[in-house]
Amino acid sequence: MIQGTSTVEANGKVTNVQLSEDSLTVGLADGRSISVPLAWYPRLLHATAARRAHWKIAGGRYGIHWPNTFVTLPQNNPHP
Repeated sequence: MIQGTSTVEANGKVTNVQLSEDSLTVGLADGRSISVPLAWYPRLLHATAARRAHWKIAGGRYGIHWPNTFVTLPQNNPHP
């Protein structure tokens, strides 16, 4: 029997989205963040800053949707 260990439950629900000129960073409810190159998503890469900034959490908080760019990303599959 191993004593003194604890289990951390992962919660991958989206809480925040940050976009820079070249990356997309998604904050998760359990404190983790996932950052990927914006080049993985050409529609977002080539969108204006105003269009990138217009996003909403979707899919039961497991995805992100940009209505003006027709992009929807499920959090559990960050690479197309």
